[in-house]
Amino acid sequence: MGEYIRKTARYNGKKYEATGKTELEAMTKLAEKLAAAKRGEEVIGGAMTVDSWYRQWMTTYKEPKGLTPKSLGMYNEKYRGYIAPRIGHMKLRDVRDIHLQRILNGEAGRSLSHLKKLRMVMQEMFRQARRSRVIPYDPAEVLELPQSTEGKRRSITDEERAAILAVATWHSSGLYILTLLYTGMRPGEAAALNWRDVDFEENVIRIHAALESGSSRIKGPKTAAGVRDIPIHAALLPLLRDAKQGPFDPVFPTRAGNRQNEKSLRRLWTGFKRDLDIYMGAKLERNKIVSSVVATDLTPYCLRHTFATDCFRAGVPLETVRWLLGHEDISTTANIYEHSDMSALRRGIALLDGTGGKPGGNEEKANY
Repeated sequence: MGEYIRKTARYNGKKYEATGKTELEAMTKLAEKLAAAKRGEEVIGGAMTVDSWYRQWMTTYKEPKGLTPKSLGMYNEKYRGYIAPRIGHMKLRDVRDIHLQRILNGEAGRSLSHLKKLRMVMQEMFRQARRSRVIPYDPAEVLELPQSTEGKRRSITDEERAAILAVATWHSSGLYILTLLYTGMRPGEAAALNWRDVDFEENVIRIHAALESGSSRIKGPKTAAGVRDIPIHAALLPLLRDAKQGPFDPVFPTRAGNRQNEKSLRRLWTGFKRDLDIYMGAKLERNKIVSSVVATDLTPYCLRHTFATDCFRAGVPLETVRWLLGHEDISTTANIYEHSDMSALRRGIALLDGTGGKPGGNEEKANY
């Protein structure tokens, strides 16, 4: 049996090799491999690297599905930031569950959302490799989530409310902030509003569209529950009247008069939160905040959460709150309820013992 001739070459930092019985055969095979690599093609098999499979998987199975840029970005962020540095160089067939579990364990203490997304990316890409018979078994099939911190959206505190209301009176983003607080609408829904959607005769704001996550496109809501009318709060009504523009103008335009996108909405909130921080006592050096006092978990969704909690405290039925928030499932609305709100708890007990919810109330009715 004759010896085989081996030829190698590098392209984009990757080594390619081919063998043949003659030098011409080896060179021809190597040229074919390099040509395929330049066309973006890969030889599919267990010997390919995890990096190579990820590229093939994304272009073949994920990108054609029409996912938003934000969703595709999530896959790339998790893979490039956490998976590729650990196993990207490995051959696909050599990856075992312990390699993947170590990646997850290395992120212990991070948010539950981050850990779930990281596990999802690994499970989806290796599940497809198994289904495609590229690998004999799926190493991501049984992965355990390590300890995490589960973030919880919350209502604003009384101190935060007072400061927000004060800053909103003069801030350029004030109307946007107060609209979120007094209507409970999502930031993307506020970005999609035109003035024709604000019906001053019926005193309602008509929600029927939202900014698509990860893009600048306006689309319909994900569910039918997203289409709804929200009565205009008495404190918000005169502010909206004073700001009214043409029917097809955005209610919350950028400084250039354009519609807000995801990035500009983020800047809108960041600018407001910075001035709120200063108002609440943050320390400045050369106009830079060096000691912040505003809570790090204060987000625009805290205003939506506050609207829901305010409704509950005012005695608005849960089903009505669900409708106002545009929730498809009432359990989503119920999860917002602030059980730690002592005033709400006392009012609930008052229905049973007749104390009016005050400490030291009717002891006779309490002693049975």
